[in-house]
Amino acid sequence: MPAKSATTESEGFTAQERAAMKERAAELRAEGKKGAKKADGLQSVLDRIAEMAPEDRALAERVHMVVTATAPELTPKTWYGMPAYANADGKVVLFFQDSGKFNYRYSTLGFQDAANLDDGDFWPVSYALRQWSPVVEKKVVELVKAAIS
Repeated sequence: MPAKSATTESEGFTAQERAAMKERAAELRAEGKKGAKKADGLQSVLDRIAEMAPEDRALAERVHMVVTATAPELTPKTWYGMPAYANADGKVVLFFQDSGKFNYRYSTLGFQDAANLDDGDFWPVSYALRQWSPVVEKKVVELVKAAIS
């Protein structure tokens, strides 16, 4: 059993987890409204990136640029308050979790089950991002291409 976090309230969810669930509920309500457009999702992603701390924002902007250039068929949207990119079925393929979201020491690039990254019985679905570099960019491009293949 994992150690209890200082922010965990009596076996319940942390304040950050409750906030993420509320964000997701609002996202689902917005998606259910008639007239919701791809532009709305893009604006939500850009707004969320703008709210991030400078270090996380720089990473999120790079991830956003790579994903939209590499996989323009994915639709930007927020998912539990995080920038995410969904396939034509509306299923999230990948997302960016900034380090401030749950007070982690690094940001994360994560992939959902709609991503085509399966490799036998064991494969990574989440990657820590601490700094952007040409090597990191190349790896992210490769992962995004594989995820949508």
